[in-house]
Amino acid sequence: MQENRGPSNQNIIKRFLFTRRKVNTPDDAPKPRSPWYIKILKIIGYTIALGLLYFVALDLNFLWLFGKSPSISDLNKPKQNLASEVYTADGVMIGRYFTENRSPIQFKDLNPKMVEALICTEDIRFYQHSGIDFKSIGGALIETVKGGNRGGSTITQQLAKNLYRTRTDVSKGLLGNIPGLKTIIAKSKEWLTSLKIEWKYPKNEILTLYFNTVDFGSNTFGIKIAARTFFDTTVNGLTVPQSATLVGLLKAPSSFSPIMNPEKSLWRRNVVLAQMLKYGKLTKEEYTTYCATPMDLNFHVEQPFEGAATYFRGVVNNYLKEWCKNNNEDLYTSGLKIYTTLDSRMQTLAEEALREHLNVEQRLFNNHWEGKNPWVDANNKEIPGFIDSFVRQLPYYKYLTNKYKDNPLIIARMLNHPKKMKVYALPLDSKHPEYERETTFSTIDSLTYYKRFLHGGFVAINPHTGFVRAWAGGLDYKYFKFDHVKQSKRQPGSTFKAFVYAAAFEKGYSPCDRLTNKPVTIKYKEDGKDMEWNPQNADREFDGDSMTFRHAFAMSINVIAAQVTQLIGWNTVAEYAQKCGIQSKLLAVPSICLGSSDVSLLELTGAFGTFINNGQWVEPIFVTKITNNEGKVIAEFKPKRRQAISPETAFLMTDMLKGGIDEGGTSSNLWAYDLFPYGKKRNELGGKTGTSSNHSDGWFIGVSKDLVGGAWVGGQERCIHFRSTEMGEGAKTALPIFGKFLEKVYRHPELGIGPAEFPKPTVKIKKQFNCHTAYKSRKKQKDSIEVKDSTTDN
Repeated sequence: MQENRGPSNQNIIKRFLFTRRKVNTPDDAPKPRSPWYIKILKIIGYTIALGLLYFVALDLNFLWLFGKSPSISDLNKPKQNLASEVYTADGVMIGRYFTENRSPIQFKDLNPKMVEALICTEDIRFYQHSGIDFKSIGGALIETVKGGNRGGSTITQQLAKNLYRTRTDVSKGLLGNIPGLKTIIAKSKEWLTSLKIEWKYPKNEILTLYFNTVDFGSNTFGIKIAARTFFDTTVNGLTVPQSATLVGLLKAPSSFSPIMNPEKSLWRRNVVLAQMLKYGKLTKEEYTTYCATPMDLNFHVEQPFEGAATYFRGVVNNYLKEWCKNNNEDLYTSGLKIYTTLDSRMQTLAEEALREHLNVEQRLFNNHWEGKNPWVDANNKEIPGFIDSFVRQLPYYKYLTNKYKDNPLIIARMLNHPKKMKVYALPLDSKHPEYERETTFSTIDSLTYYKRFLHGGFVAINPHTGFVRAWAGGLDYKYFKFDHVKQSKRQPGSTFKAFVYAAAFEKGYSPCDRLTNKPVTIKYKEDGKDMEWNPQNADREFDGDSMTFRHAFAMSINVIAAQVTQLIGWNTVAEYAQKCGIQSKLLAVPSICLGSSDVSLLELTGAFGTFINNGQWVEPIFVTKITNNEGKVIAEFKPKRRQAISPETAFLMTDMLKGGIDEGGTSSNLWAYDLFPYGKKRNELGGKTGTSSNHSDGWFIGVSKDLVGGAWVGGQERCIHFRSTEMGEGAKTALPIFGKFLEKVYRHPELGIGPAEFPKPTVKIKKQFNCHTAYKSRKKQKDSIEVKDSTTDN
C-alpha cells in the first residue's frame, strides 16, 4: 500500500507561482499614485532637459549633424564685409572699394526717430526681452493658424541671421538636408545666437550692429550708405518720413523699393508711420502731416568710376593687390582706410587743367582732320580696314560670330544697327557744360567716334619726398579707363635729352662746351650688322653754328644731342637714365638720345625730380599708410632713395632746364601764363618739351622748386596724330597743361606752393655754366625727333 506523503514539491512550487496571496507586510503595501501635477512637472523637466541637450548638441555641432554655429570669438569680432576707403593727404575721402557697399557708424550717429521707427515696426518689446520674444512668437503662430502672415523674429534674431549667416550651406550640417528639420535647426540657431548676442552686447550696440549690417537693396548695406543712396544725406539728417521709408524697405527691399515700386513703398512708409503713432512716438497731427509728405528721393547708387581721382584710385587698387595677398587682407571687404599722398585741391586743379586744354586741342584736331579720318600711315594716307580691325576685337563681335557664324550678312547688319546710347562729348557751350550726350550710334559708328579723341595725362610730384600730389590719368574714367600716367608707355621724344646731358656732365663735360649744328652720320653695329644713322633736326635745317650744350638743349637741337651721345656712348645714356629713375627697358642704340624707347609719364616725371632734389632719386609713391577698421596702423610706406648723380650735375641740369625758358627755347611758351610775378619776388621755372617722330606724342616736363609736373597728349593709337610739327609739338599739345595747372595752384596760397627760386647749390660748382645765349629773332627750332632703326638692340 502506497504511503501518503502530502503534496509534492512540484505542486507546492506551482501553487507558489500561480496563486496570488496577500501578505500584509510593510514592503508589500500598495503605493499611492503620483498626483497629476507631478506628472506634468516631470514631463516639463524631461522636455527642458532634452531641450538643453538639443541646444548643447546644436552649439557643439554634435557628430556634424547640425552645422557650424557662431562661437564666442565670432561674437567678439563679428565679421562684416566693410568697404575700404581711400583718403587724400588733406583728409578727404575720394573713393571706396567694396563688394557690399557698407560703411559702419556708431550709436551716437543714429537719428533717434530712425531708432523709434525700427522698434515700433519690427520689435516693440526690444528693450524688454533677452533676444527671443515668446509673446510675439505666440502671436505669429495664432496668425499663421488663421491664415495670416506675421513675423515673430526680434531685431536681435534678424541681426543673428544677417551677421552670422545661420542659414548657409556651411552652417547646415547633415540634418539640414532633411525637409522640415532644416527650418527648425536654422531657427534654433537664430534663437541660440540671439541669446549669445544679448548676453554679449548692450541693447544700443545691438541696434548699431543691426543698422550697420542690414540690406536696403540696390547694393546698399547699412544705414549710412542707405541715407546717402536714397536721399543724399547723412544718418542724422534723415527726416521722419525718410526714416520710415528706409525702415519700410527692410521687410522686402525689392518689393518696397521706392525706385522700382514707388506706390508700394509709399504705402509701406505710411504703415511704419502708423506704428509710430500707435506706440506714441508721433502725434496725430505729425502722423497726418508726414503721411501727406511726398517721397523726397534723391537716388544715386555709388559707382567705382565716379568722384575724384578715379584713375588714381584704380592705380592704388592694383598697387595694393600684392600687399593684401601677403597680409591676408581683402581690399573689398576688410574695411581698410588707405591714406595717400594726393592733395584733393591740387587733384581738382589738375583735372580742370587737363580737361580745359584738351577741349581746345580736340576742337583744333577736329578742324585739322575735317572730312578725313586721322588714322594714317607714314605718308599720311588713311589706313584701310583700321576700324574693322578693332571691331573684330570687341566681345560683341565675338558673340555675333558665335551665334551667326554662317551668316556674315546678319553680323554686318547687327554691327551697323543704330541704337540709343550715351557718349562722352565736349561741352556744347557755357549753358550746356555736360560731358555726356545722348545720341544714336551703331557699334561701328561708336567705335569710329571714340577713336577720333585725343587723350592726355598729367601728374605732379614733390621731388623731395616723392609724394604724388595730383594724378589725372585721362579724360573720363567712365568712358576711357586706360590710365595715361602709369599704364601707358610711349616714346618720350626730346624730353630724353635731359639724361644725355646729365650723363655727359657726369663724364666731365659742361653746359658751356660747344658742338656744331651740322649733319652727322653715326655708324654702329646692330645684331652684328653695320648700320648708320643720320639724325635730322625738327625743321630739317642745319645752320652750321657752334652752340653751347645749354643753348642746344634749350632749342632742342637733335644733331647736337646725337653728337653728345656719340661722345659718351649710348650705353652710358641708358645707364644714367635708369639711375635717375627710368625703369622701363631701354634699347641702347644711338637714337636713344631722341627718346626712341617707350617710357611712362610717371617714371619720366619722377626722374626729372632727381635734378631738383640735389641728384637724389626718390621713388614716386602714392600711399603712406593703411589702418584696419579699428583705426590701428597696419602698414606704412616709405619711398626708396638713392644718389643717382652728383649734386653738381643736378645743379647744372636744373640750370639747363631753366634755359628752355630763358633763352627763348622750346619751353618759352610758359611766359604766356601768369607764373612770373613782378616786383622783388622772383620765380624760377624750367622744363623740357618732347615730340615723337610722327607727332603722335606730345610731352612736357616742367620743374619748380617744390613740384615737378609731367604732361602727355596723343591719340589712343600711334597712327592718330596731327600732320604738322606746328600743331603737334609738345610745346603746343602738352606744355599748356602744366602752365594752366601751376597758374591755378599759385592762385591758392593755402596750398603752400607759390613763386620761388631754385635752391642754391650745396657744393662748389667747378664746371662753367654761366654761358646764357641771348634770344635771337630767328626761326624757332622745333623739338620733334626723327627716329630710325630704333627697335633693335646693338
